[in-house]
Amino acid sequence: MKIKEGFELRNVCGENIIIAHGVENIDFTKVITLNESAAFIWRHVEGKDFTEEDMVQLLLDEYEVDAPQAQADVQQLLNSWLQAGLVE
Repeated sequence: MKIKEGFELRNVCGENIIIAHGVENIDFTKVITLNESAAFIWRHVEGKDFTEEDMVQLLLDEYEVDAPQAQADVQQLLNSWLQAGLVE
Protein backbone atom coordinates (compact mmCIF):
# COMPACT_ATOMS: atom_id res chain seq x y z
CA MET A 1 0.00 0.00 0.00
CA LYS A 2 0.99 3.65 -0.24
CA ILE A 3 -0.07 7.00 1.18
CA LYS A 4 -2.23 8.72 -1.45
CA GLU A 5 -0.87 11.72 -3.31
CA GLY A 6 -2.10 15.04 -1.98
CA PHE A 7 -1.67 14.40 1.75
CA GLU A 8 1.12 15.87 3.84
CA LEU A 9 2.02 15.70 7.52
CA ARG A 10 2.70 19.06 9.15
CA ASN A 11 3.35 20.16 12.69
CA VAL A 12 0.96 22.98 13.58
CA CYS A 13 1.29 24.45 17.06
CA GLY A 14 2.79 21.21 18.38
CA GLU A 15 0.12 18.98 16.76
CA ASN A 16 0.84 16.52 13.93
CA ILE A 17 -1.88 17.28 11.38
CA ILE A 18 -2.54 15.77 7.95
CA ILE A 19 -3.03 18.51 5.37
CA ALA A 20 -4.86 17.76 2.11
CA HIS A 21 -3.83 19.33 -1.18
CA GLY A 22 -6.17 19.37 -4.18
CA VAL A 23 -9.93 19.67 -4.35
CA GLU A 24 -10.52 15.90 -4.48
CA ASN A 25 -8.86 15.42 -1.08
CA ILE A 26 -10.49 18.25 0.85
CA ASP A 27 -13.04 17.28 3.46
CA PHE A 28 -13.64 20.09 5.92
CA THR A 29 -15.77 17.91 8.21
CA LYS A 30 -12.78 16.41 10.01
CA VAL A 31 -9.22 17.19 11.00
CA ILE A 32 -6.79 14.29 11.06
CA THR A 33 -4.19 14.44 13.81
CA LEU A 34 -1.52 11.86 14.55
CA ASN A 35 0.14 11.05 17.84
CA GLU A 36 3.93 10.80 18.08
CA SER A 37 4.22 7.15 17.06
CA ALA A 38 1.71 7.45 14.19
CA ALA A 39 3.57 10.53 12.88
CA PHE A 40 6.84 8.56 13.16
CA ILE A 41 5.38 5.80 11.00
CA TRP A 42 3.93 8.31 8.50
CA ARG A 43 7.32 9.99 8.04
CA HIS A 44 9.01 6.65 7.39
CA VAL A 45 6.48 5.28 4.89
CA GLU A 46 5.58 8.52 3.08
CA GLY A 47 6.38 8.26 -0.63
CA LYS A 48 7.08 4.51 -0.43
CA ASP A 49 5.20 1.27 -0.89
CA PHE A 50 4.81 -0.39 2.49
CA THR A 51 3.09 -3.28 4.23
CA GLU A 52 1.47 -3.69 7.61
CA GLU A 53 4.52 -5.71 8.62
CA ASP A 54 6.79 -2.77 7.69
CA MET A 55 4.77 -0.55 10.02
CA VAL A 56 5.00 -3.07 12.86
CA GLN A 57 8.76 -3.35 12.42
CA LEU A 58 9.13 0.43 12.59
CA LEU A 59 7.38 0.43 15.98
CA LEU A 60 9.46 -2.48 17.25
CA ASP A 61 12.70 -0.80 16.18
CA GLU A 62 11.87 2.62 17.63
CA TYR A 63 9.76 2.00 20.75
CA GLU A 64 9.85 -0.34 23.72
CA VAL A 65 6.80 -2.35 22.74
CA ASP A 66 6.22 -6.07 22.30
CA ALA A 67 5.21 -7.57 18.96
CA PRO A 68 1.54 -8.28 19.83
CA GLN A 69 1.00 -4.71 21.03
CA ALA A 70 2.78 -3.25 17.99
CA GLN A 71 0.61 -5.41 15.71
CA ALA A 72 -2.59 -4.30 17.44
CA ASP A 73 -1.55 -0.64 17.33
CA VAL A 74 -0.68 -0.83 13.63
CA GLN A 75 -3.98 -2.54 12.77
CA GLN A 76 -5.89 0.21 14.54
CA LEU A 77 -3.81 2.95 12.88
CA LEU A 78 -4.08 1.38 9.45
CA ASN A 79 -7.84 0.98 9.77
CA SER A 80 -8.17 4.67 10.65
CA TRP A 81 -5.98 5.65 7.67
CA LEU A 82 -8.06 3.47 5.34
CA GLN A 83 -11.35 4.89 6.65
CA ALA A 84 -10.03 8.43 6.20
CA GLY A 85 -8.94 7.62 2.64
CA LEU A 86 -5.26 8.34 3.27
CA VAL A 87 -3.84 5.13 1.80
CA GLU A 88 -4.41 3.06 -1.29
